[in-house]
Amino acid sequence: GLEDACFFQKHPDNSFAREVPRTEIAEKQGGSSTYLYVTSASDLVWLVQYGVLEFHPWGSRITDVEAPDTLIFDLDPGPDVSWRAISQAATSLKDRLKSLGLASFLQASGGKGLHLVVPVKPRWGWDEMKAFTKGISEAHAADNPKALTTNMSKARRRGKVFIDYLRNGRGNTSIARYSTRAREHATVATPLRWDELTPGATANRYTINNIRRRLRALKADPWEGYEDARNTISKRLLEQFT
Repeated sequence: GLEDACFFQKHPDNSFAREVPRTEIAEKQGGSSTYLYVTSASDLVWLVQYGVLEFHPWGSRITDVEAPDTLIFDLDPGPDVSWRAISQAATSLKDRLKSLGLASFLQASGGKGLHLVVPVKPRWGWDEMKAFTKGISEAHAADNPKALTTNMSKARRRGKVFIDYLRNGRGNTSIARYSTRAREHATVATPLRWDELTPGATANRYTINNIRRRLRALKADPWEGYEDARNTISKRLLEQFT
């Protein structure tokens, strides 16, 4: 339950959710490790039956785990940062990405902050994509150093929004769309339209109790056009930020 300790499990043992498909992935230090992957709703149900509360996928597909097709910019606010400042950080970063030819899709994290999810065509490896997102994040933070930072130190992040690009490294993960969170009220990481980023919005508005009502009320997918928005990151653009 919520009052007990939770833990992250990267590798399944033989008895864990045997019905869910597995794959072997090479590790940097040598050898390989077993990972789970999901292909159907029944796979999700099996994992929930085994106590999984949160789903944190890689930013690549099982067909080519070494070439990311999803970039994540995680906007993580300090405890004293206003919602207005978080929204402004998201909007300005969206505009920067758009100027580079990259479409970003907004997600309420179910916690404190927002995620900008960028679909790309898989061309580059993890090291290149981590360096690329780091460069963009640092350039963006440099434009407004009083409000934004890429410094992980919690002391240096006070009063600022931390732009976390580290989720784009190999083996790093990010919360899945519509995943529940191991938080009070079982909040849900929820895709949003950009025009929903209003003064009354929050990052943890949706829970397992009200997410179905939202889905029924939607006239279209908030992330409509996601797959069509995939763009190839050119070598010239990559070198601009690395």
